[in-house]
Amino acid sequence: MALADSGRAIGAVTQLLQSRLFGALGSLPQAPIQEVTVGRPEPKPTAGTKPRLNLFLYEVEFDGHLMNVSLDAGQPAPAWLVLRYLMTAFDNEGESDSTRAHEILGQGIRVLQASNFLSPTAQTTPALGDNPDLLKLTFEDASSELLSRLMQGSDERYRCSVAFQVRPVLVAPAEPPSYSLLVGVDYLGGTVPGEDAVHVPVLASLGPEITRLDPDTPETGEEVTVEGIDLHLGALSVLLGSERLGATSQKPDRLTFRVPSSLEDGTRLSAGSHAVYVEQALPAGRRRKSNPLLAGLLPRLDAATPAGIQPVQPANPASPVHGAITLDGVLLGTAEDEVYVGLFRGDRILRLFDAFTHSGDQKQLTLTIPAASPIARGDYRVILRVNGRQARNSPAVSL
Repeated sequence: MALADSGRAIGAVTQLLQSRLFGALGSLPQAPIQEVTVGRPEPKPTAGTKPRLNLFLYEVEFDGHLMNVSLDAGQPAPAWLVLRYLMTAFDNEGESDSTRAHEILGQGIRVLQASNFLSPTAQTTPALGDNPDLLKLTFEDASSELLSRLMQGSDERYRCSVAFQVRPVLVAPAEPPSYSLLVGVDYLGGTVPGEDAVHVPVLASLGPEITRLDPDTPETGEEVTVEGIDLHLGALSVLLGSERLGATSQKPDRLTFRVPSSLEDGTRLSAGSHAVYVEQALPAGRRRKSNPLLAGLLPRLDAATPAGIQPVQPANPASPVHGAITLDGVLLGTAEDEVYVGLFRGDRILRLFDAFTHSGDQKQLTLTIPAASPIARGDYRVILRVNGRQARNSPAVSL
């Protein structure tokens, strides 16, 4: 799984910087270098052969601006890191304060300046592929106090260097998220009581027009009541995200509309949070919108079917298994959506998946349990979340 690779993110950033510098300067005619090393800025024991740049990661700091920013609403925040580096140049005599070393250092600064934003991909750098933002490279002051503090000691020498930082670097938690089954759903009886399963009232907004949606987490085909004032006026319609819908009934303090089943084709909206406005068409052709409220359009998970489930050790009845699980439903997400599937047993999630094979109409997901990371035999409930919204139904699957 891609998030599990983020534990190698610190080394991946260093390797990315190393390859960028060597790729740009290894064949430069003015001041070529023969390698980019990683470690403390010290001359090699056998100096005189390879002019080089050295990268020294001298500090790892937790990003205070992102301390409480979570990847999934309601779940613990990951570690967001700021990596601080020193870049030091050495000439072919092992000196860092010669004219040749200064030339190499200047060329290195030029390469880093051009790499203001680092954009690794999951294919080339798996450990950084899930980083939700570009990695920002920013130069910092490398004062004499900083360099003296880092290079102190009887055998250390002051070496002119350049300091810079890279942020934000994501390191996701190793523990599975604490999803749970929804309260009020009769999973054993196989019935879902609709909006009564979970009801979270919406507080009144600051706007004067609409104050509440009921339910505020609808599925396709459900009728939604909008409460507020002046909802009996003519030429009113409802905007759900980018979709304009007609009202099915109107009163001064409430209006109803239906989330159309046509959204199930998967080409217009995805599950997740969408703004809801009541919009009035004005005589001059303009439109006036109310204040917005958020509606959580839910995915619908109808079935979970195991496929090709096989034990790792066929002769062992207790052997863990691998294979695939096919999920069928509505608005199950696209490759661009944030989709998580958890296998729930007992009172906790035993395995979390975030990589799938998607169908074009959002009606099918296929997750793979690799043979290299099998799961214990047993009966599980499948929990699906798309863009932060959990499906009401969690079907059982036997592995």
